Amino acid sequence: MAFNTNKSRTTISEINITPFVDVILVLLIMFMVTAPLMQQGIEVELPKTKSSGVDTPEDPLILTISADRKISILQFQMKSADIEEKIKTIFKSRKNKQIFIQADKKVDYGFVAEVIAEIRSAGIYNISLITIPKDG
Repeated sequence: MAFNTNKSRTTISEINITPFVDVILVLLIMFMVTAPLMQQGIEVELPKTKSSGVDTPEDPLILTISADRKISILQFQMKSADIEEKIKTIFKSRKNKQIFIQADKKVDYGFVAEVIAEIRSAGIYNISLITIPKDG
């Protein structure tokens, strides 16, 4: 038996990354599908918090809901049916597309949620609730 000494054996040291890329693509698709689902819902803050104030570049637009369900913006009263139209008109000329809601704590949550829905239907999604800082 004669051995062929002309051919030398070499080890191929390449990493096959195809399975790794497949796993990464599956994870990417999963995150792309689930991320928008986590963004749904109404953002609210509890009435008493320990947080500090928010700095804004222009005067904030404050919508006030009194205990007897009267709605006013900039001291002008309006009906709940007129909110969407008024909000669209006001935000045509404003850069800061944010609205603050100052609701009396005696107003039920359902009515505040209806007002928030009207604001969102006007195209404003940056909505915050004004709260009183918690003492102590």
